[in-house]
Amino acid sequence: MFVLSETPSIANHFIAELRDIDIQKDRMRFRRNMERLGEMLAYEVSKSLTYETAQIQTPLGVSETLLLEQQPVLGTILRAGLPMYQGFVNVFDKAESAFIGAYRGKPNDDYSFDIEMQYTAMPDLEGKVLILIDPMLATGKSVIRTLTSLRTFGKPASVHLVSAIATHEGVSYVQQYFPEAKFWIGALDESLNHKYYIVPGLGDAGDLAFGEKM
Repeated sequence: MFVLSETPSIANHFIAELRDIDIQKDRMRFRRNMERLGEMLAYEVSKSLTYETAQIQTPLGVSETLLLEQQPVLGTILRAGLPMYQGFVNVFDKAESAFIGAYRGKPNDDYSFDIEMQYTAMPDLEGKVLILIDPMLATGKSVIRTLTSLRTFGKPASVHLVSAIATHEGVSYVQQYFPEAKFWIGALDESLNHKYYIVPGLGDAGDLAFGEKM
């Protein structure tokens, strides 16, 4: 598991602004900070991928370099994942994309919930690198529901899970079902409250990026 904030960098400024209750009022800045965090995590993920040697013809000669052996599939959970997904597209600009409509269903009396899933737009995943972007990994239920449903589209060669904020509980829950998945996280928070929201977290990423939903 890679946690970006464990190493001091400018990324901590972006995460701090994402959390800041006053700066959050600027919806455009919230989206941009999520996008920038996505770009930084995309770069970190890129270091773990497979490369092959290529010869590049320049005006003055030939340069040998390493290029991606295979472009990944970038998947995101709508709608909250879109700004961070955009950061990944900025880096992996030749990647295929996948979109998943998954959300928390109506809460029960004890605030537990099921994950509703009503939409998928998915390329063939067989043998490919799948990067699934969900900015808030709280309980891990939406990730489990998504990865389980994606099995009908083929078995990826590897799965990378990306979140701006995650909890130990959510990570552990996903690892029970998908131990092979690799985690790339902006910051790792300690707990969930009684409504299963991350504490201290940052609130509802979808609402902060795009406005409150009915």
